[in-house]
Amino acid sequence: MARTEGDSWDLASSVGATATMVAAQRALGHREKLIDDPYAEPLVRAVGVDLFTRMLDGDVDFTALDPEFTPRRAAEGMAVRTRFFDQMFLDGAAAGVRQAVILAAGLDARGYRLAWGDGAVVYEVDQPEVVEFKTTTLSGIGAEPTTTRRTVAIDLREDWPKALRDNGFDPNQPTSWSAEGLLIYLPPQAQDALFDNITALSAPGSRLATEHVPDLTAFTDERSQLLRDRLKQMGSDIEMADLVYQGERHDPVEYLRARGWQVTAVPNREAYAANGFDYPDDELSKMMGDLRYVSAVYAG
Repeated sequence: MARTEGDSWDLASSVGATATMVAAQRALGHREKLIDDPYAEPLVRAVGVDLFTRMLDGDVDFTALDPEFTPRRAAEGMAVRTRFFDQMFLDGAAAGVRQAVILAAGLDARGYRLAWGDGAVVYEVDQPEVVEFKTTTLSGIGAEPTTTRRTVAIDLREDWPKALRDNGFDPNQPTSWSAEGLLIYLPPQAQDALFDNITALSAPGSRLATEHVPDLTAFTDERSQLLRDRLKQMGSDIEMADLVYQGERHDPVEYLRARGWQVTAVPNREAYAANGFDYPDDELSKMMGDLRYVSAVYAG
């Protein structure tokens, strides 16, 4: 079902299901010892989506769909992404940044697995049901946050900056921000509003990490048919074309630079190489070939 204004979802449907899919890939990355995320798998199993549970049980034969599409390949792709965002937070911690915000946190467990530094506070922003599910599930397996963790239970379409401040966030202190896997699910004007709000809440020295997919038509034209068919063959009803917002939007690199950020963008293929991986040469991977990993530091 296509997105509508004010629509809702849980971790088993719509945009929420993509967060669970990403967590399933993180679980594969952990198994391959490419990343350290022991919490991804129990979270995915707790959501209970059949396809993702079968993936973790080894009951999905990826190679039957594409001989090159193996669990290892899926793990490498997610390792590139996870390491990028992990490193932004770790670099911020090493530079003395003691405030972090994970936007659309979903099943992100960084508040439970990264070394944040003494006195750090991590804010996780997401819909109330998502926040409650993750907190309850991780508590149930005895997981403890590695620093002060504060949840901000609110939809990003609402006044989340106020909710953040009401939970103790200090805009006068440098902050590390992540907007992981988020921009494509925002209308163009909402993407601008997100960056405007982040900028307004950022003191000099703040950091930001996100991704940019320049060509969103890959999710709606003939190239997306292959992705749709593969997902259906595996038993998924996720329709990416229905979830991604099209329309002309600002390039995040230029938009942030115009607002006082020093920005670096690393193409996906270069990010793979920097992590010691070969970029896959298949049609699905080509859809994401122009993705860029964007990092920025606020100069004020």
